[in-house]
Amino acid sequence: QVQLVESAGGLVQAGGSLRLSCAASGRTFRNYAMGWFRQAPGKERDFVAAINWSGDTTHYADSVKGRFTISRDNAKNTVYLQMNSLKPEDTAVYYCAQSRRAGQYDYEYDAWGQGTQVTVSS
Repeated sequence: QVQLVESAGGLVQAGGSLRLSCAASGRTFRNYAMGWFRQAPGKERDFVAAINWSGDTTHYADSVKGRFTISRDNAKNTVYLQMNSLKPEDTAVYYCAQSRRAGQYDYEYDAWGQGTQVTVSS
């Protein structure tokens, strides 16, 4: 049984930083790409970032490029999302997800975490 467990999010001021982590279990972590998505109130779930199994290929949404960094530690079965220069529009529930490929669409992912709230105050 696959389990993805995100770390707690939090409240941060605009311009601040926050790092999310997601611990995976239930299947061989290094065989899977990982992604982060987010959903703001009243909006659809959007792609944020993805990383392939080895960590040498990453993709980012234009809205976070240059501010967010996705990384992974296969020895710890964990994926990270470092978020810098946060903006109020980054406020959302953030989800990690697992897939066979580092895609940008949520239907490509077959396992999801429970989500963690990130709130950026202005």
